[in-house]
Amino acid sequence: MSRDAIAALLYTYAERLDAGDFAGVAALFAHSTYGAADGPRRRGSAEVLAALERLVKRHDSIPRTKHVITNAIIDVDETAGTATSRSYFTVFQATPSLPLQPIIAGRYHDRFERADGVWRFADRRIHMDLIGDLREHLNPR
Repeated sequence: MSRDAIAALLYTYAERLDAGDFAGVAALFAHSTYGAADGPRRRGSAEVLAALERLVKRHDSIPRTKHVITNAIIDVDETAGTATSRSYFTVFQATPSLPLQPIIAGRYHDRFERADGVWRFADRRIHMDLIGDLREHLNPR
């Protein structure tokens, strides 16, 4: 059950991000830190939402991306109410000026905690391993 709940968090993140539901993504990190492994750490929903709103481009209200999450390795400590996960991501994008293509691939290193019987993110570190054409996905920093 715990592994399924944690996998659902991984997939919910991708679904909300691709739908342009940045507030929904940010809500997943209400009790968490979030960010690129080599970049600034965001803490809590407000900081995550501000970062997403500033960084991610929308096309007709959505990013026009598909985040594909694979190779999830989930380790759960039921007694402690903690878990870790390592997974791969590949992001595909298509816009009027960019044909369908993979634009970035990498890894998520996540920590989770169980609070009041519900699993939630405690930390997400994003490792960007293969970077392609991000001009239609991210605003310049």
